[in-house]
Amino acid sequence: MASPGFLMTVLAFVAVIGPLVFVHEMGHYLVARWCGVRADVFSIGFGPEILGWKDRRGTRWRIAALPLGGYVKFAGDMGVASQTDPAWLTLPAAERAQSFPAKSVWQRMAIVAAGPVINLLFAVLILASLAMTYGTPVSEPVIGRVAAGSAAEKAGLKPGDRIVRIMDREIDDFRDISAIVSLRPGEVLSYEIMRNGRSFDLDIAAGQRIEKDRFGNIYRIGLLGVGSSTVKLKPVSLLEAPAVGVKQAIDVTRTGLDGMGQIIMGRRPVTEMGGPLKIADISGQAAMMGVPSFLFFMALISINLGFINLLPIPMLDGGHLFFYAIEAVQRRPVSPRVMEWAYRSGLALLLSLMLLVTINDLGSFGLWKSLSRLIG
Repeated sequence: MASPGFLMTVLAFVAVIGPLVFVHEMGHYLVARWCGVRADVFSIGFGPEILGWKDRRGTRWRIAALPLGGYVKFAGDMGVASQTDPAWLTLPAAERAQSFPAKSVWQRMAIVAAGPVINLLFAVLILASLAMTYGTPVSEPVIGRVAAGSAAEKAGLKPGDRIVRIMDREIDDFRDISAIVSLRPGEVLSYEIMRNGRSFDLDIAAGQRIEKDRFGNIYRIGLLGVGSSTVKLKPVSLLEAPAVGVKQAIDVTRTGLDGMGQIIMGRRPVTEMGGPLKIADISGQAAMMGVPSFLFFMALISINLGFINLLPIPMLDGGHLFFYAIEAVQRRPVSPRVMEWAYRSGLALLLSLMLLVTINDLGSFGLWKSLSRLIG
């Protein structure tokens, strides 16, 4: 496949991130309006304003130069991180009633949770629409062929065997096998196999395949060494589509959690973590592959955006929800000193993570190898 080129990559990246950021922030905005909170600023991107206007409610809608996120600044917020401005208490009563800090803890939790939740729902909508338009591939988890010399052959698996469970996870579709095994090269996994109406358990060490991308990065992929018997495209009706979308979103989330857990536990290298540059590169490639691939990639990023924002890290929505949960339990807000310390720590963590993924991204493009050759 031809390279998408710089312009296509940039346009595809904006086409992916822009709508997802808008949807995320619109979730915050709509629930805030429902709760009677005034929004001062609705921004897509950070930095200098490129385009902006003010609506009749006094909200400044703006598009900024750096399309790597966005924010809604509510009345009573001190900045874009939604820290409370102590000056909100000095506002006139009518304005104070429309400020974010004046609302109940449950209303504030609903406003904060709305952004990530709508990202997850948006992903389900995309996946459901794709399933309804193109159908969904269905393949029974029945082995059609066993590769010679593979982990499956060494374990004694045969054509006609049905894989019922792996690691106590039920296997409903042949693709579920790859989703689990590919992330665990060389690991011994527990299987439940059905053969001729009888089930038995096996422990199988996954094989591995070494893959190299176009930038020279090396990846280890777990392999069982089995092939499906048949794959069919099953038509999906309007009534079935939401359930299919939810299932696919859950599968994507589970795979992402598996990968993240393996990085945290040291079973996969941190170099596999990607950032905005990597997302931009894959956006361009997905755009070149056609509309279905591009939309599926957008759904994948939307799920990741929603999930990451729910992590209990200060500065993220999940961090705010964590503090509001504490407030709900102890019936008073967390002290300003603790909040200040937490926000500084959260900012340091996010900046460190951004630096790490940027270094990984530049490495994936071969920059460090090129520099080492120049220095050498």
